[in-house]
Amino acid sequence: MPICYHRNWCWFWDAIAKSHLKRVSGYSEGKDGKELMGQDLGQMPKRRLFRRRSFGIWTLLILFFLALGLPVYAYKIEPYWLEVKTVPLVLPHLQPEFDGYRIVQLSDVHVVDQMPQPFLEKVIDQTNRQQPDLVVITGDIVTASPRRYASRIEAAFKTFEAPTVAVLGNHDYWSDPEAVQQILQNSNVEPLRNQVYTVHRNQAQLHIAGVDDVWAGAADLDQVMAQLPKTGAAILLAHEPDFADTAVTTHRFDLELSGHAHGGQVAIPFVGAPVLPPHGKRYPIGQYQIEDLIQYTNRGIGMVSPRVRFGSRPEITVFQLSAPAEQQS
Repeated sequence: MPICYHRNWCWFWDAIAKSHLKRVSGYSEGKDGKELMGQDLGQMPKRRLFRRRSFGIWTLLILFFLALGLPVYAYKIEPYWLEVKTVPLVLPHLQPEFDGYRIVQLSDVHVVDQMPQPFLEKVIDQTNRQQPDLVVITGDIVTASPRRYASRIEAAFKTFEAPTVAVLGNHDYWSDPEAVQQILQNSNVEPLRNQVYTVHRNQAQLHIAGVDDVWAGAADLDQVMAQLPKTGAAILLAHEPDFADTAVTTHRFDLELSGHAHGGQVAIPFVGAPVLPPHGKRYPIGQYQIEDLIQYTNRGIGMVSPRVRFGSRPEITVFQLSAPAEQQS
C-alpha cells in the first residue's frame, strides 16, 4: 500500500489503491482487516493486464490508421467512386406515351486541371450505359476559365449517345457564360437559358424547361412560363435547388432537377453536411416533396476547394418515369 505523509489524505489514497488492486488482481480485505488476494498475481492479473494493454495498443493503431487513411480516402478514393442511382418517379401529368422514359442527370462537372480526363470519359461511358432517352446537365460545367478546358469538354460531351440539354450554374456565370454556352453548342448539347425544350411522342409532349442561374440573378421564370405549353408534363432544370420554393408557386412543374450543393461534399455521419452554399441549404441532397412538386438534388460529379469528398460520392442519377396508373388504363 502507498505511504501517506499527510494523515488527512491517507484514507483517500488507501481507498484508491484498494480499488485499483480489486480491478487488476482480485484484492480484497478480510474481516480482520488483513489484505487478501483473491487471485494468483502470477496468472489471472497478468492476463487482465495483457488484455488491457492489448486493447490500448489496438485503439491507438486504429486511431493512427484512421488519421492516416481518412485524408487519403477523402482525397483519392471517394471523389472518383461513382454511384449510379436509379430513381423511379410517377409524374402526375406524364402521358402514357412517355411511360418508361429514362432521363439521366449529371451535375456540377467542374472540369479543372485536377480532374483526370479518363474519369470524365468514364462518367460519359456510364451515362451511355444507362441507355437514356435524354441526358440533362444541371450546371457548373466548369469552375473557371472555360476556354482553357473547351477541347477536353467537347471531346467528352460529343460522345453522349442520347439528346442532351443543359443549364448554366453560378461558376459558369462567374467565369464566362457565353464561352460555356459555345462549348455546349460545339458538343451538340442544347443550352437552356430561360427556354423550353419539348420532346414529342405521337401527339404527346414532355417539356424540359431550363432557368438561367439563380445566384447570378439571370433566372427568368416568367419568360419560361410564357413559352411553356399548357398541356403535357413539365420538368424544370434549375442549378440551385432552393429555387424549388419559387417554381412550386406556378403549380405547372411535376419535377425540378438541381445540383449546386454537392451534397455538402463532406457529410459527417449522423450529423450531415456542416457547410452548404447559398441557394442550396433547404434542399441540398436527394428527393423532396414540396406541395405538388418533386425536387431532386444531385450530388454532382466534380468538386470545389477543398477538393475532397466524404460521405457524398459523385452521382449519376437515372430517372425512370411512369405515367399515373389511371392514365395508362
